Amino acid sequence: MNIYDISEKAGVSIATVSRVLNGSSRVSPKTRERVLAVMAQQGYVPNAFARGLGLKSMKTIGLLCPNASDSYLAQALSYLERAFRGNGYDCLLCCTGKKLLDRTKGVEMLLSKHVDGIVLMGSTFVEEDDAGNNYLRCAAAQIPLVLLNGSFAFDNVYCVLCDDYHATLEATQSLLDSGRRNILYLYHSSNFSGKKKLNGYKAGLQSRGIPVRDELIRFYTEDKLNVPDVRDFILAIDREGVAFDAVLTSEDVLSVGAAKYARVANRSVPESLSIIGYNNSNFCLCCEPELTSVDNKLESLCNQCVSTMLNVLAGQESPQKSLFMGELVKRGSTL
Repeated sequence: MNIYDISEKAGVSIATVSRVLNGSSRVSPKTRERVLAVMAQQGYVPNAFARGLGLKSMKTIGLLCPNASDSYLAQALSYLERAFRGNGYDCLLCCTGKKLLDRTKGVEMLLSKHVDGIVLMGSTFVEEDDAGNNYLRCAAAQIPLVLLNGSFAFDNVYCVLCDDYHATLEATQSLLDSGRRNILYLYHSSNFSGKKKLNGYKAGLQSRGIPVRDELIRFYTEDKLNVPDVRDFILAIDREGVAFDAVLTSEDVLSVGAAKYARVANRSVPESLSIIGYNNSNFCLCCEPELTSVDNKLESLCNQCVSTMLNVLAGQESPQKSLFMGELVKRGSTL
């Protein structure tokens, strides 16, 4: 028995069941009474009710991550765990991969451990097909969810994200303003964040009157980011006869691959080829010259996730969405 069954038997939406569980005033007394009656008849006792009946907080936060070996997510895990621990909370990590079934099982596992809340790391956890997001709605009916760098509108779900669209738009404009005209855009994900970045690149070109060319937009399809493979991927594009004088990437690892390509192709950086990455990670410091990158304020995002979760658990008002602005950090790979 879950909230979908309750909503069907009570003849109300899942959102209404969630509001009843969370004590929202946005439910009429008659509807509230009907939903509670169905719960009583079916013996439905969610975690939130169990706590109200005497169980104390476990002082534990669930951290849901698709892949802890990813450098960006690994850094986020470090920030989150440190901040929660500093506020007296332990963390329980679950790495799910990207498949919906595995993500659903991960959420269910954390709920079974009676965590106080869950932080979901990345927009990978939000499905384009909205029906696939019912596992998030079910979890949010019981405990608060905070989504790092993704967006999902539902009661008891809070989103903390960087404005990837405008950050990538401004990076594109910076390259154009330095005299570059043929900007190769490399990306590795088509999730919420990935789409925002891609649209920012296109908007940056259009803002300067430069046409969007499909041959300059390339999706790196391999599951694992491997620098030599990215280098070879760009070399293959070069051999196609596609001319480009700059490379803009959605992740720093891709930009390192671009730097390796430049060395093999005997192209000087930044004189012959400008390169901009994204995330402003330590990868940017591993090249010569060091790489320009967009700082997406990951530490600030993670601290806001923690602050939002703690405020919600304390019964305080918290914004449903917190938006941070990225910043272009210029180094030697751009003019």
